[in-house]
Amino acid sequence: MLLAFDTATPLVTAALHDGEDVVAERTSTQPMKHGEQLAPLIEALLHDRGLVRQDLTAIAVGVGPGPFTGLRVGLVTARTLALALELPVYGVCTLDVLAIEAVDTGAVHEDFVVATDARRKEVYLASYDADGARLVGPDVLKPADAATAAPVVGEGALLYPEAFPHAVGPARPSAGWLARVVAEERAELLDPEPLYLRRPDAVVNAARKQVLADDPSRGPAR
Repeated sequence: MLLAFDTATPLVTAALHDGEDVVAERTSTQPMKHGEQLAPLIEALLHDRGLVRQDLTAIAVGVGPGPFTGLRVGLVTARTLALALELPVYGVCTLDVLAIEAVDTGAVHEDFVVATDARRKEVYLASYDADGARLVGPDVLKPADAATAAPVVGEGALLYPEAFPHAVGPARPSAGWLARVVAEERAELLDPEPLYLRRPDAVVNAARKQVLADDPSRGPAR
């Protein structure tokens, strides 16, 4: 049983795939609560199917691009479960999952773009051919710099219609489609490492310089 989840967007999504198709899927209802919601979501999925963690055979996780905090929650969880249960773990670019879903559901029939919310009035963006193969990206750009009349999949098209007037397909990634992508090897399988396109907002302060006890400018040590 393959467990798949993605935390690259405001809502957490998780699913189970039995080797033939998705058998259960859940999405969180509260945005920006990745740490609080991912573990209960996974447990609820297993309970739905009468399973325990030991029934899992592999893990799939979205690696972004996405905000630092959300991605960290998903990837740390994936690596921890994989280590504890001795399972393989496969990462997939979140934009690739949206692209495959758009192609397979008939939302696109030509070259297109996937754009998701990067906050700061920017989008994560990549371009794809009609079969869902990535051509360029991912990058983080201002909508005005990425404006296109081509079909655009993802929440970015809904947030910035002036730059992306042709919104199509899914707005946010589905863990069910992530599971299908991994099970069928429809996209490049990656190590479970975060795909960051810019530095996190929070940075560690530089270490204070240690003052030597015999520094004459500081006076005698006490």
